[in-house]
Amino acid sequence: MRESVIYQDILQEGEKREALAFLVRLITRRFGELTPDLELRLQNLSVTQLENLGKLLFDFTEISEVYAWLETHQEIE
Repeated sequence: MRESVIYQDILQEGEKREALAFLVRLITRRFGELTPDLELRLQNLSVTQLENLGKLLFDFTEISEVYAWLETHQEIE
């Protein structure tokens, strides 16, 4: 069962939700409430992108740096 595609999809979706929730908490604590636009943009990131942004977050001094990172790293769908 653990090898099934459906199981793996559910597992990955859970990992993404956890990573997203954690990153939202970090950004909110550092810069204040997120705009709906920023929340939507974060939701569209992969788990790897969420983790990479989380690693860099403590180097950022302004929310504009988060937006700048998104401009260069967010995949266009």
